Amino acid sequence: MAARTSAFALLVALLSGCAAMTESECRSADWYQIGYRDADPYGLRPQFFLYEHQCRAWVQASEADYMRGWVDGYREWNTRVSGSECCGPP
Repeated sequence: MAARTSAFALLVALLSGCAAMTESECRSADWYQIGYRDADPYGLRPQFFLYEHQCRAWVQASEADYMRGWVDGYREWNTRVSGSECCGPP
């Protein structure tokens, strides 16, 4: 049962990373929150370049904001998974 739940969570995480952002989503994006969301709850690797590519026609995505959010989210995820504080990205 745990393996099935883990496989489902991984599938959802992978599919969510493939979803294209619309123009309005790109224009109103909170890059910090997007980075945080990618790292916590699933511990995904940074996907900034995917968003940068999807939004390039409308806005310049903020890599600094995204990575700050990702580091904070990854720290939360790592703490929850391992039960200890994390120093930063892998």
